Amino acid sequence: MKIGIIGAGSIGSTIARRLSRHGHDVTIANSRGPETIAAAALSTGARAVTASEAAIDVDVLIVSVPMNRNEDIAEHVRRAPEAAVVIDTSNYYPARDGIVPAFIEGQPESVWLSELFGRPVTKAWNAITSQSFDAKATEAGTAGRVAIPVASDDDEHRKMAMSLVKQTGFDAFDAGVLAESWRQQPGAPVYCTDRTLDEMPRWLAAADRDRVPQRRDLAMEVIGEYAGTPAFGEGHRVTGPFLVAINRACYS
Repeated sequence: MKIGIIGAGSIGSTIARRLSRHGHDVTIANSRGPETIAAAALSTGARAVTASEAAIDVDVLIVSVPMNRNEDIAEHVRRAPEAAVVIDTSNYYPARDGIVPAFIEGQPESVWLSELFGRPVTKAWNAITSQSFDAKATEAGTAGRVAIPVASDDDEHRKMAMSLVKQTGFDAFDAGVLAESWRQQPGAPVYCTDRTLDEMPRWLAAADRDRVPQRRDLAMEVIGEYAGTPAFGEGHRVTGPFLVAINRACYS
């Protein structure tokens, strides 16, 4: 399968390595050019390309950039084949991304993104920290295996994304339609809390739409104070287990 990835941060790079290892033809791009892609992202066979090239003739296009950069890459996404599955891994944080009125009014992030791209969007790989994604991949059937929710309005697109999630080392949970994907956004009980497949239904159902943004901001405040500065530049080291613990405390 031909898979393009736009975004070479921690999540995008890890996806590139793991899907290449499964034999897929993977290309990966960032905003600065192919020569700046880290060697680790290419270590299992992925190829570095430009953002426009990453969308050419793909079966799947994975968009893994900060929410405030999606407008910059929208033209590339629109060039992907009509049949391509477009998967979004991004999340909205007002302090980083600015105020988006649609989000303040409660529109799910990936619904807004689907409108921006003019394409159906599937949401996956957004609800896991980069630390857990890097360290907690396991084989199917492993006790306590972490699950990742996947939402889409297209059943076939959702099935495709779930299959790829499993290939990256995690169980995939069918989280339903995109209108319900707010249940896996920052502030929701399944967001970056390392829930198992059996735990997913309970915690998705426990999400309180009105409180999700408040809990997101509370967790960011706690993490920022712990780290020493809002930019995380000083103070205590913010580890993966710490993030999961704070998220569970704030979001549950």
